[in-house]
Amino acid sequence: MDVARCLAEANLIDGDLLHILATWPENATDNKAKARAALACFEIMVPLTWPLERDLEQMTINHHRHLPVLQVAQLGYKRAIINYDAAQILHTAVRVALPSMALSRADRSARDEGIIKLALLFLRNVAMISPPPGVKYDGDESQISRSALIDAFSYQDILITILTIASNMGEDFNQEGVIAMEIIFHLVKRVNVSKLFMDEKQLGKTRANELTAMMNKEAAMHRPYNRKAPSRHNRWGTMIWVDRGDGKVSTVTGQDALLDAATRQQKIDSSKVFRPPRRPAKEEMEPRDLGPPVTLNTRARQQLKGFVEEFLDSGFNPLFQHMRKKLDEQKDYIFEYHSRQFFYLVAWFLEAERARKRVDKNSQSTNPADVGSFNLVASVLNQEMFITLNRAMADSMENKRWQELCAAMRCFTQILLTVQEMLESGHEEDEEIAENTLSRIFYEEETHDRVANIAKIYKDQGFEYLDACTELTHTYLRVLEAYSKQNVDMQVRSRRRVRKKKKAAKADGEDEENPIAEQDESENDEANAERTSRERKFDFTRFANRFIPQGVVDTFVAFTKYYQDLNEAQLKRAHRYFYRIAFKQEMSVMLFRVDIIQLFYSMIKGQEPLDRNGSTYKEWEELVKQILRKCIRKIEERPQLIIELLFSKIAATAHYLEFGYEKQTLSTAQSRPGAELEFRHIVDRDQQIGIAVGVLLDKNLAHHIKWVKDQLSNAIDERKAWEGAEKAISSVESSETTGRPEEDATTKEAPLVSIRPDDDSRRTAMFKNSHLRLLMRLVGFERLASTLDETPESSWIVPAHLSSGQLQDSLDLINKAEFDPPTFEEGALAQDQLRRKTAPRKKAVFDDDEDGIDDDDEILFPAGGPTNRKVADDFLDRPKKTRRRRRRSDAEPLTEDQLEEKERIRQERERAKARRFKSELFVHASDDESDNDERWAEFYANEERIRQKQKVVALSAANNAADHTPLTTAEKRKAETLDSDDSDNDDDLIMTQASVSRTPNGRGSVADGDEDDEAPGADDTPPSSGSRAGSVSSSKRRRVLEDPPVPTGNADEDQVMGDADDEDIPGSMSTQRRRPRARAGFVMDSSDEE
Repeated sequence: MDVARCLAEANLIDGDLLHILATWPENATDNKAKARAALACFEIMVPLTWPLERDLEQMTINHHRHLPVLQVAQLGYKRAIINYDAAQILHTAVRVALPSMALSRADRSARDEGIIKLALLFLRNVAMISPPPGVKYDGDESQISRSALIDAFSYQDILITILTIASNMGEDFNQEGVIAMEIIFHLVKRVNVSKLFMDEKQLGKTRANELTAMMNKEAAMHRPYNRKAPSRHNRWGTMIWVDRGDGKVSTVTGQDALLDAATRQQKIDSSKVFRPPRRPAKEEMEPRDLGPPVTLNTRARQQLKGFVEEFLDSGFNPLFQHMRKKLDEQKDYIFEYHSRQFFYLVAWFLEAERARKRVDKNSQSTNPADVGSFNLVASVLNQEMFITLNRAMADSMENKRWQELCAAMRCFTQILLTVQEMLESGHEEDEEIAENTLSRIFYEEETHDRVANIAKIYKDQGFEYLDACTELTHTYLRVLEAYSKQNVDMQVRSRRRVRKKKKAAKADGEDEENPIAEQDESENDEANAERTSRERKFDFTRFANRFIPQGVVDTFVAFTKYYQDLNEAQLKRAHRYFYRIAFKQEMSVMLFRVDIIQLFYSMIKGQEPLDRNGSTYKEWEELVKQILRKCIRKIEERPQLIIELLFSKIAATAHYLEFGYEKQTLSTAQSRPGAELEFRHIVDRDQQIGIAVGVLLDKNLAHHIKWVKDQLSNAIDERKAWEGAEKAISSVESSETTGRPEEDATTKEAPLVSIRPDDDSRRTAMFKNSHLRLLMRLVGFERLASTLDETPESSWIVPAHLSSGQLQDSLDLINKAEFDPPTFEEGALAQDQLRRKTAPRKKAVFDDDEDGIDDDDEILFPAGGPTNRKVADDFLDRPKKTRRRRRRSDAEPLTEDQLEEKERIRQERERAKARRFKSELFVHASDDESDNDERWAEFYANEERIRQKQKVVALSAANNAADHTPLTTAEKRKAETLDSDDSDNDDDLIMTQASVSRTPNGRGSVADGDEDDEAPGADDTPPSSGSRAGSVSSSKRRRVLEDPPVPTGNADEDQVMGDADDEDIPGSMSTQRRRPRARAGFVMDSSDEE
């Protein structure tokens, strides 16, 4: 700092360095000595013109001593540089860096990169120097104004250099983009965009209107004072006493106090002296790097307008796309203020693009453009930009960087306005792009939440923040409302979890009483999925209600308090919000507060009202009138509103005051009972009760045990009273009728005894505490509702089958366990002996289930479960020998319809077979518990008939034992196979036994009391094959009778294949004929196994 001040006092720049730079003429570009000297001059000038910052934490005494002097010195540097007549200093800086710029990016060395940055930093410093606030410049301010700077930049070809660097950003330049963005920022900041694109006639008319508006505002300010101002004859002073009641008076001076009570009250209020508590000075919330609004002359305005149009056409997309990537990467040369400048520039140029398009539309220019106008700003309307913008807004809100948040809000507002203008452009391609852009913006629910919170968190952030947040809220609501009306089925993505955690569990003591925290929530999957889809549908009315809370109202009220300084657009913005609250949302009670009513009254009838000639005065007057009417009407309906006028309203109070009843909310979450517990090991009932009591004692819940004992005692007394009354009745009736008392005693049931909780906490414990529920079940208490349908109001009872003695035993076991709790090995607790019982699962419903499919008919596995295999059946697992089938030459291929019909028949046959197996497995005659005598008589008769058949078979076998020939090995195997049939059909059993019996002549026969199942021609069968043929044929006939009938329209493939197999076997080779295999009563010879 000392060196910089010494150089400033020595006038180094103006007296020496600028003269050295002037010795390098324009045509001596190849003079390397002059170039090096110029480079050395700029190496000195860049530190001297570097921006000075006031960092209160790092500033020393030297900083406070030298900073004011150096700031004024830098203004002198800027004046000398841009107004130097002997040479173009700014152009010379570009000439120094031009050889390095001419090289390709890959061929540049580190020195070349440094030279380019040095030249750009010099230009940045010159553009950034401005008079500090509160410091008056002694010289001519027009020489250092924005107009002079833009004129110098344009005359010395600096604007063309910036355009060249911006348009080639990313290809030939990389880190230079940050400096180029800073130069552009200091050129266009606080420039009125709407005036920039006006011609001279429009600009003159606008300035005349502004002057007229300011004069009218001044006249309106003087009008109330002139109406009651003292005349020239009132030269004497006046002092009056004003009676305030209760014997207190106040002294007021001035003759205007004699006019009316309102004037006297105002004078009393203005004479009060308020001494606020001393607080540390707050940091300035206004953007320090923007400065005051800028007024450009005609020449500078035309030059800047040409630069902005060329930049939009060629440099906007490359520069800002490159800068967005650098901001996302968070490079080390990116500082905090760079993101603020980035968002400010994006918002400024988007507004400039819309203004240029509006001017072109009014001029009705028919010049065709190869590139659409909105394509020129497409780099800031993509999804990557939205992600960067949302992240910046979230970070700035979290870290309370309000200036950066203000710039991001301005950028977001201009993006919404640009997209809306695209939607209304009338071009199909632009409308489609705008539709997709809005859908991406509004799809994230995080964006909706952030906009609602921004307007709610205002607290002394300054007017700039107020203006930005109210503009964003107004634009966002307006665009979103129009979009939601066009897209009725609008969806938003919520990042909330589907299964919410149980936050109220600890408050209710659930965690202490119910250690089983993990519960099976699979039965709620369907409900959770439905709730998620319902939350994804967007409701604009519900979203608009988020701008009703008092915090948002206070933000707009604070903004409206500046009504004297607001323009027509800002007044309209506040008017639309209050109209939406009072009439669209029907929550005018949020505006019924004393300070808000006073503000509205002051705007229309106060000492400094709005200008009556303004375009929004009539709208404000009608709005205030309707709000005051509603307020008076509400006070008449609900007098308690008079008290509430003094306070802010919460949502519940506002709803009651507006509608007259409290807001009813329905809870969608269904509470579930505590987990069912079971014992890890099988123990006796007394040990089970001891474990349950021990767990409750370990958790200091002895009051639950005492309550269970009280309920048992009451139940014992009631049950004993009932039993005594029944005995007395039985003794009286026994003298009249014999035998009836015993019969009545068995049929009569004891009345149920209800279990009543003594308070709400006990009711909650009965529903949630798993250990208490376990003890209640062990002593015999039962629920009237099932577990799935149980609610906290479900009743518990003592069932009728429990006698007083059983209840007394349970009470004694509890007393015993309470007096002597059980102990376990290795220091285990009673809780360790319990575990959670698996909750029943509900069948999940999937979206891809097809209609018309009957899951009950789908047989995936045999109903009987896995088949028990024997060692003798292991050969069945061996691979079968393939057999070549011969098809008949005259057989025609089946059509598609025939194949479908055949498949349908096969499925019907399989379903029928499976149903029969299910019936045989799960339905037995013993399951019928009815007392139908006819059924039992038929059953006993059938059993007797079976015994008679078995007796006949046994006698026949005994009589022919002497004449019986020994069975062959094949016949023994066949008999064993048939005897191993596990079927429950008694008829099959009899048939099997009869098939292996022998007649005296050696031929196989079947003994049946009712019918003969022997095949015709059995007498001609040889003895070796008769038994086999007879048994197989009878079993085949038995199987055919049991199978469902098959339609004769189409030939069955199984039957055709069977005929083909029979043709393959030679008739003369009877000894080599393959024995038909049969297992469990089924013939295995069929086409299915091939």
